[in-house]
Amino acid sequence: MKKVHIIPHMHWDREWYFSTEESRILLVNNMEGIFEMLENNPDYPAFLLDGQTAILEDYLAAKPENRNRITTLVQKGKLFIGPWYTQTDEMIVGAESIVRNLLYGLKDCAAFGQAMMIGYLPDSFGQSSQMPQLLNGFDMKHFIFWRGASERHGTDKTEFYWESDEGSKVLVQLLPLGYAIGKYLPENKVALRERMDKYLPILDKGSTNGSVILPNGHDQMPIQKNIFQVIENLKEIYPDRQFLLSSYQDSFADLAQHLPTIKGELLDGKYMRVHRSIYSSRMDIKAANTRIENKLVDILEPLAAIAYSLGFEYHHGLIELIWKEILKNHAHDSIGCCCSDKVHAEIKNRFLLAEEKTDRLIEFYKRKITDSIDTDREEDLLTAFNLLPYSRHDTVNAVITTIHRSFILEDADGYEVPFEMIAKEMVDPGLIDRQLVHYGNYEPFWRYHIQFKSTIPSMGYKTFFVVPMDKEKEVSFVEKDTVETPFYRITVNLNGTLTIYDKSMDRTFCNVLLLETSGDDGDEYDYSPVFAEEPVVHHHAVTSYAISQNDLEARIDMKVKIAVPKDAEDRKKHINSSLTEITWKIIIPTDQQIIKVSGEINNQAKDYRLRTLIPTKIAAAFSVADNQFGSIKRGVSDPAMHSWEEEDWDERPDAIYPMLSYVSLYDKHYTVSAITNSIREYEIIGDHFDTIALTLLRSVGYLGKENLVRRPGRPSGIKLPTPDSQMQGILNVEFAISISKGTQYTARISKEFRTPIETYNKIPYHAMKLNSSHKQTPLCFSLLQEKGTGTEVLSTLKKAENCDGFIVRMYNPAATEGEISVSFNAASLKQAWLCQLNENIESLLPIYDNSFSLSIRSNQAKTVLIEK
Repeated sequence: MKKVHIIPHMHWDREWYFSTEESRILLVNNMEGIFEMLENNPDYPAFLLDGQTAILEDYLAAKPENRNRITTLVQKGKLFIGPWYTQTDEMIVGAESIVRNLLYGLKDCAAFGQAMMIGYLPDSFGQSSQMPQLLNGFDMKHFIFWRGASERHGTDKTEFYWESDEGSKVLVQLLPLGYAIGKYLPENKVALRERMDKYLPILDKGSTNGSVILPNGHDQMPIQKNIFQVIENLKEIYPDRQFLLSSYQDSFADLAQHLPTIKGELLDGKYMRVHRSIYSSRMDIKAANTRIENKLVDILEPLAAIAYSLGFEYHHGLIELIWKEILKNHAHDSIGCCCSDKVHAEIKNRFLLAEEKTDRLIEFYKRKITDSIDTDREEDLLTAFNLLPYSRHDTVNAVITTIHRSFILEDADGYEVPFEMIAKEMVDPGLIDRQLVHYGNYEPFWRYHIQFKSTIPSMGYKTFFVVPMDKEKEVSFVEKDTVETPFYRITVNLNGTLTIYDKSMDRTFCNVLLLETSGDDGDEYDYSPVFAEEPVVHHHAVTSYAISQNDLEARIDMKVKIAVPKDAEDRKKHINSSLTEITWKIIIPTDQQIIKVSGEINNQAKDYRLRTLIPTKIAAAFSVADNQFGSIKRGVSDPAMHSWEEEDWDERPDAIYPMLSYVSLYDKHYTVSAITNSIREYEIIGDHFDTIALTLLRSVGYLGKENLVRRPGRPSGIKLPTPDSQMQGILNVEFAISISKGTQYTARISKEFRTPIETYNKIPYHAMKLNSSHKQTPLCFSLLQEKGTGTEVLSTLKKAENCDGFIVRMYNPAATEGEISVSFNAASLKQAWLCQLNENIESLLPIYDNSFSLSIRSNQAKTVLIEK
């Protein structure tokens, strides 16, 4: 007989069009019904609590007295919890965020008993090609999802193996009709047959063994108390089938051994919507997530590891609080930003708190290390921290605060270090230390913004002395008409664009940063063009600018104004009734092939999309962007664009894609890349697919709308007004442009861009006093150093979760295998073990000359535990 596994569950969007607190009230209500059924009915096998422990955290904050009830049910196997902390998005959150989501989710589960060891993401908007590797790294071999698959990936079955590039594999049970087809199953036999006659043929078509899954649950749905009578009715209606209350563990046990295997990311919107342009909804929230993720992984954790190696405490608890704050925002609706305005306000506030916690802990670690430096000299100190695993001869940007009107910098050997003055300003002493003013000292301090060139050791720091002098130094920037560096000649055009001449290749790139606008008749899920309207490319923007340069860098300050319709009504009338103003601050280092761009967008218009264009002169067939622990090639156009309506796709497969930190076009001669520390959506456009279009913002006024040009039919979500998503006001973005010879793997350039050299200025005054640590730190320090083929990238350096060692994780985004060695400089390397992502040891690594070596396959991450 064909089995029908009825899986009782409760899908729990922690927030959506309703708030977290509204959800919590329903949770407290629903849990009592779950307890009653599981505790009192031995015939009810188990209930799935949606695979995320944030539910338990929210519930127990209100009902701590029920912890033991939950623990008992988990340990009896009647309540399935985990493995996630929150059901993560897979497309626009970083690899380390997904790793920490599982790490903390499984840690939470351990306090109650066993986690459900199945990757369970029933509603995420598409599946990253790296998920098999991420799940295998936590000993998970099974995965359940809904969105993104179609027969184009190699099978029309709902059970298959899914393999990532480096060979990890999971067994998948696809939910072809979603997680809610068994919601509120009716007792009435006529209604029940009508429902099941619609679903069973589709489920049977995808099954490889005759067994099918019927998820019995829905969003915030209470447990169905009459399920036993419903099952009796199903048995009567369909006597050739076996209906049973079951679990996903049991349904996996039924699967055949020989199943098809597929590879690649799953982003098809043929049978279910994946919302290919959701990556630009509420760009303020998306940009905040990018920035904070990068601060955590690229700056805070390695800095804390350096401090830990020097004898200071590694504050796991404080760092976990930060991670959980942003992981609450990583659920698909939350980071997708397809929510009500009040929920987006909650999300923004969580990011605000997370960034403040991150910034303050970074400052704390820099201060602890610098305050403990062992020196007899009495001058103020400046410490420069390099948080990359190789030494950097780079420009250091620093702020010096002093009562002196002038100074010089000296290194530890007493040699003067020349520097450029950027700006200086007077500072009230009360802002330095309020006790100064309390005792009547009103003498002002001076804050100097300086920059200088120096070599900073790998994963370490270098100390400089601030020596008072009599002669004041003047600001070193001088006005220029053109930027001139060893690599580029750059001019500003009257339409607010750049002309970049690359000297090494004798190539000119025109109209870089050209602005494009188009009406957006969509919603928070998707961009939708206005019917029969072409995008407007602003060749005649109003521009003012200034160019200045010193020996270390050039700066372009540019203000661009474009006229746009103020709303959809004026757009219909072709009236440009509003101005959007973009203030670009562009930095071009004299010794690097990178152009750094930060933008402040002042938007007062509604119902449109704003993009900036980066022409490459490369007629591309595909783009290369990064995803978790690797890179991915994507065609610049989807073949189904010509047949999607005929094939009745749920949404048009436009080639709008996510990236995490870069997207590149390349040929055999050179590579052009856009690198981001904010926005994460791109499209390759142009008659020859030679231009990278970066979405700066989308301005829309509804959570969901029906009958979009690219997404016909019902609305996604609900048609709820969301005026805040019109994105009126100020938005800040940060990205960079890289042009280089040959085929470049941009991941390392991107890592350097988002990991600037950090500095700390020690002076005798501070508003917040600290007791002496009684530790001594050296003037110069390096924890470790890596040497490799130049394509490998450090993903994380942190303290191990459950022992005194360090976790070092590297990945290889290149198309070929890489070799890397890591030397531990601070002390003798005792032991090194190859680990899983969950930090469980797999094998001992041989150590030679205080270093270990790794071979890393393409798109593979390897984790090493180093004994302290």
